[in-house]
Amino acid sequence: MAETLTTAPAGLPAEEPPKTGGSRHRAKGWTAALPLMLFVGLAFGIPAIALLGGAFTSDGSLSTANLTESLQGAYLTALLGSVKLSALVAVAGAVLGTFLAQAVVTSRFRALREAVLTASGVLANFGGVPLAFAWIATLGNSGVLTSRLNLGDHGWSLYSFWGLALVYLYFSVPLMVLVVVPALDGLRPQWREAAQNNGASAWQFWRYVGIPVLTPSLLGGVVLLFGGAFAAYATAAAMVGTVVPLVTLQIADALTGNVLIGHENVALALSFDMIVVAGLVMAVYLPLQRRSARWLR
Repeated sequence: MAETLTTAPAGLPAEEPPKTGGSRHRAKGWTAALPLMLFVGLAFGIPAIALLGGAFTSDGSLSTANLTESLQGAYLTALLGSVKLSALVAVAGAVLGTFLAQAVVTSRFRALREAVLTASGVLANFGGVPLAFAWIATLGNSGVLTSRLNLGDHGWSLYSFWGLALVYLYFSVPLMVLVVVPALDGLRPQWREAAQNNGASAWQFWRYVGIPVLTPSLLGGVVLLFGGAFAAYATAAAMVGTVVPLVTLQIADALTGNVLIGHENVALALSFDMIVVAGLVMAVYLPLQRRSARWLR
């Protein structure tokens, strides 16, 4: 029996059998990611639903009264104080961390690079009560350096806005180093050589090549530092208490009833405000990271 052959008309490509490998691989990928998705849904979804339910509930009914109260008076002052402190720490930490990272990258001593990166990885995660205790013992009212250098006579106080900003820089600068070093390593030597061959100075190279390429990573680092300082709580609670108005401290007071009783839902509304700010931060950070990754491939 002769086999039946299916041929395409002249001038047209032959039809190929449908490929099912891609869909099969995609299905396997979703199956492998299912446990992670379930974990994320339980760990973040349930608290988010509870937070939204409490933030938009007042006297047993849906209302925006809690959100309105969270944007007034002392709560608004605390929110703006947190934004101001976080912005200062982010900008200062980004500048100092970038210069330190550049010094590490251009250093000829590999041991120095490894030591700085290792220390940055440790210090970037050092915070909370131990960090506050270390700074109080060093630069507090009775701290070692405060007593020896008589800093109190010159108006120095660790328990202030600027003192808290200095403490936050302790873990923000190392974090910026970890963020910027890979981007600096991504600057290809061929770019600098091409600029030098065309008569460009070092400043012109950074002005027209280096800084434009690094800008997404630098801005992404600023955003990351802002988010870290904005969400910090334990260090400020242990060091300044209510001296510096911060939204995280206001949330803790509302939840525990230290100031007013029955304001738990206002604390949830303040948390929702923080989520909105964090969402705006991530909306800026992620596109910048994607752009930076495209340039530094």
